[in-house]
Amino acid sequence: MPEPMMHIGELAERTELSLRTIRHYDEVGLLKPSGRTDGGFRLYTERDCARLMLIRRMKPLGFALEEMAALLRIIDVLDDDAGDPALRSQLQLFIERATEQRDKLQRQLDMADEFVDLLRKR
Repeated sequence: MPEPMMHIGELAERTELSLRTIRHYDEVGLLKPSGRTDGGFRLYTERDCARLMLIRRMKPLGFALEEMAALLRIIDVLDDDAGDPALRSQLQLFIERATEQRDKLQRQLDMADEFVDLLRKR
């Protein structure tokens, strides 16, 4: 049985991303639609949706489009061959970078919380 497909509007709604953003990711090669209707409209699968959510989660951590593409290529290969040590090493670098960026965001959030608390005490 073929995998169910969704139109770009449903994908946008589910991922809380704009149609423009999704189209841009298609144009730069980060997320190609899995199919098209007879009229040429983009169609996406659940796997495409999961990939887009991964991209969405990279964005606030400051990853550039080129870095996102590199990470997605690593993930794609590891999905097929999980034992490649060179790719595992590259993935580890992305994990370390994401962790550093996450910690930086946490520090900023903590400062924002302190600021709000200071204002509330006035």
